[in-house]
Amino acid sequence: MSSEHIAIHLQQRPETNIVPGETFAVQKHTTPTSEELEDGEVVLESLYLSLDPAMRGWLDDRPSYIPPVAIGEIMRGYAVGRVTASRSEKFPVGSYALGMVSWTEQAIINESSLESVPTPDPADGGHLTDFLSVLGLTGITAYWGMVEVGHVKPGDFVVVSGAAGATGSIAGQIAKIHGATVYGIAGSDEKCRWLVEDLKFDGALNYKSEDFAEKFKSLMQGKIDLFYDNVGGEVLDLALLCANKNARFVMCGGVSQYNEQEVKGPKNYMMIWRMRIRMEGFIVFDHMDKKPEIRRKLSQWLAEGRLQRRETIVHGGLSQAETALMQLYKGVNTGKLLVEVKAP
Repeated sequence: MSSEHIAIHLQQRPETNIVPGETFAVQKHTTPTSEELEDGEVVLESLYLSLDPAMRGWLDDRPSYIPPVAIGEIMRGYAVGRVTASRSEKFPVGSYALGMVSWTEQAIINESSLESVPTPDPADGGHLTDFLSVLGLTGITAYWGMVEVGHVKPGDFVVVSGAAGATGSIAGQIAKIHGATVYGIAGSDEKCRWLVEDLKFDGALNYKSEDFAEKFKSLMQGKIDLFYDNVGGEVLDLALLCANKNARFVMCGGVSQYNEQEVKGPKNYMMIWRMRIRMEGFIVFDHMDKKPEIRRKLSQWLAEGRLQRRETIVHGGLSQAETALMQLYKGVNTGKLLVEVKAP
C-alpha cells in the first residue's frame, strides 16, 4: 500500500492579504519511491521550510524577476531536507540538501537543482537551518546589499529598516563589522533591546511608538550615509528627509507595501537630487556566482562570534506554513522565520 504526503498549492491569488483557506489549499499526494527515480534524481524529505517576505510578490500575476506561481501549482519555497532515496552519486541516502523544493513534504528533485549541506556538528555550534538563514540566501542578500551595493565603510552612519528580521539583522551586523555606526528600526521594544544588547547596534527605534517620527528626525537629521531598506513606506520617507549629502540608499525590499492594493511611493523623492542620493535596488539571484566567496566570509564571522543569528521556528508541520506566512507580514518573527516540516 502506497503512503501519502501533503503539499500546499496556490488556489487563488490574493488581492491584498493572504486569506486563510482561500489563497492556498492542502492536497494529498502519493509519496514517491526509489522505483520512480531517473538517473541523477533523489527523493528529498523536507525538514525546514524558509519563509521570506518576497513570497507575497510571487503570488501576483505581474512582471517580476521570476515568473509568478501558477494557479494550482505547489507554492514555491526553499527548504533543507534529507535524501531518502537516491540515484545520484552526489547525494546518497541520508545526506542533507538544499533547494527550491516548494511547499511539500516529499519531492523528486534532480541533483542539478540541489546544493549539498554538510551534516552539522553540534560541537562547532553549527545548525542545519543556517543554510536557510545566515549562510543561505538571507545572509548572502544582507552581505551583497550592504557591501557591494551600499559600499559600507568605517565611520558611516547606517540605518537599517526591518532590522530585527532575517536580512536586516545580518545586514546591520555586517555594517558594524566594517566599522560603521548602526541604528536599527524594528517593531517592538523587545526587538530593539535585542538589536542593541545582543547584536551591538548603536541604537534602535520602535516604529510603532507614538513619537517615532520625532525621535527619528531628532537622532538622524542630516546624518544618514547609508540606508538599508527592507520596509519602504513611512520609514523610507523619513530616511530621505534625514539623508546626508551623497547618501547611498540600498533598496532590498518594501514589506510595508507587499499586501497593499495601491502601493505608495516615497513622497520625499525630491531629496534624491537635493542631497545627491544614490538609490539602487538589487536581486540576489543575479549574483549567485559570488555565493561561495560570501559564504566563506559569513562562516568565518560566525565562527569568530562576530556574527550572531536567531531563528523563529514554527512547529506543527507543513500545514502551518500558510498561517506562518501571514504572520510574517505582521512582524511575528525575530530573525529568520522557518517552518519545521519534520524534526530531523
